[in-house]
Amino acid sequence: MQAVSPGRSRAQDGSGIRTELPVTRQAPARARAYVRAMITERALATSSLGPPAEQLADDAALLTGELVTNALIHAGTPMELACRVETDPAADDALTGAVVEVYDRQPTATVPCAPDGTGSGRGLGLQIVSTLSDAWGVTYRHTEKAVWCRLTLPPPGETKVPVGPLSPVLYQQLQATEVAHPLARTEYRGQAGVGGHGGTFLAEASELLAGQLDEKMVAALATQLMVPRLADWCAVWLLAEDGGMRLTSVWHADEQLIGPLRGDLEAEAPPPKLWTAGTPWPWPQSAGTDDGGSALAFSLVSGGTYQGTLLIGQAGPPEITDSVAHIVEDVSRQVAQALVTARQYTRQTSISRALQRRQLPATLGRLPGMESAIVYEPHASGQTVGGDFYDLFPTGDGRWCFLLGDVQGKDVEAMSVTGLTRHLVRLLAREGHGVESVLRWLNAMMAEDAAEAVSARGEGARPRFLSMVYGELTPDPSAGGAQCRLASAGHPLPLRMTADGEVGSVVRSQLLLGIDEDAEFSADTFRIAPGETLLCVTDGVTERRDGQRLLDDGDGLAGILRTCAGMGAMAVAERVRQATHDFSPEPVEDDLAMVVLHAEAPAR
Repeated sequence: MQAVSPGRSRAQDGSGIRTELPVTRQAPARARAYVRAMITERALATSSLGPPAEQLADDAALLTGELVTNALIHAGTPMELACRVETDPAADDALTGAVVEVYDRQPTATVPCAPDGTGSGRGLGLQIVSTLSDAWGVTYRHTEKAVWCRLTLPPPGETKVPVGPLSPVLYQQLQATEVAHPLARTEYRGQAGVGGHGGTFLAEASELLAGQLDEKMVAALATQLMVPRLADWCAVWLLAEDGGMRLTSVWHADEQLIGPLRGDLEAEAPPPKLWTAGTPWPWPQSAGTDDGGSALAFSLVSGGTYQGTLLIGQAGPPEITDSVAHIVEDVSRQVAQALVTARQYTRQTSISRALQRRQLPATLGRLPGMESAIVYEPHASGQTVGGDFYDLFPTGDGRWCFLLGDVQGKDVEAMSVTGLTRHLVRLLAREGHGVESVLRWLNAMMAEDAAEAVSARGEGARPRFLSMVYGELTPDPSAGGAQCRLASAGHPLPLRMTADGEVGSVVRSQLLLGIDEDAEFSADTFRIAPGETLLCVTDGVTERRDGQRLLDDGDGLAGILRTCAGMGAMAVAERVRQATHDFSPEPVEDDLAMVVLHAEAPAR
């Protein structure tokens, strides 16, 4: 454990924001979701989204769950969570890491942890925090205690290797332990022990495996189910896409033997073929006991397709009984079916994410003389893209174009419209079309799509409508700021804040796109002077509800923006985002998106 404070060596986002956590079993899950959202949002805003950022979000969420669980068990007081995302200003604000802090109100209590970083009690305790984080520690104050950890991204091209005694394979096992923990640890050894409980065990196995959509978690749960109920150790090999075998999970009743056992098993992989149920397997030397034991291999087969092999071992006499072998064979079939489901889900998710990533810009240009910030939070679970969309791009002739739109609906069809619209706007803008012309073309496209929907599906068809803010910026290098032409088609009106803090709308409201194919659109022209800010949001912000009250009732959004006087684009975006979340204790029920542009003073 590090006896230092987390410190602040890089630029950080959200450093002063804490969120309260319920003192319930839901606290770890809520904390993980909050940290994952903070990191993903920052990665999107800095064009850092990719495998490294996703790994950082996964690791941070895992450690957050451990810290919150620790506070829940050992402190039992109201808790607060803070997540600071670190960036490197010298590298275009690229993501570099994150610091997670969990506060409780028991400042005199110590954190249960052995000197070597291992924990006692539930699962692996704080050992995983010590191993996976770059630094961690405890900060004591008069009225509270903060347990924190820091994670950093490795340099490009390098792989982060965990330090300390915890093997990387145990990360998944820790999650499996949490899932399997509610089950009673009843021993089913020998003929007598199984007789009355086989049906109950199979029912519990089915319940645990049902709905698991990650093959590593399925394998981890399988080993947790077997040990110590039916065996002293268990291992699962899975068939990889290249036809080879991958040792995915190993578990032993003595956790100290997991590492050596894995080493022995990796030396000789089972061949990828169908096995007779309960085929004898050589006893690994590292499995424990001088007297050896018996080990059996079971094929994981579903629908006639081989998925992998499950090994179980029991030390010393007696040998594994036929009754136990039959139960393991039944569980193996359940595991195989769960693996098929998880692999199908993984393939579909991979395809979906690849398609979703094409709906939003991979990178955003750096607008000369302007600071820009994007907030994007899709509401739909498991999606990186919803019905809201944004873009900021140069046209090549000195103009920069930006947009923020919202397609009616939150389903996959809405997502497909976002990608089509964004690409069409880029094409039209680079062909020289102005703001009015771009909106006319989009309106015609949406109206034609609505007519085709009615023609194909009748009057019951639900045509798609589109609201959008679209503008052109012409930067002024000498005087600073930019000339702006802007239009709002059925969208919440953009707000401009002057350098002295006055806030007002700058455009007129016009018709939604797709309602009337003959509609005409116009744009307003104004200047964004140095020190001024332009805020564009979707209705997920303005229509955030608290009972019967909406956030923008009584010019609520303008009031929030006034509190941002003197801030840059990133700070304004974070202030508005947090105010939107804090407006109601209920979860956000819509996509949230905003674009913030702040004119900087010209360089001298």
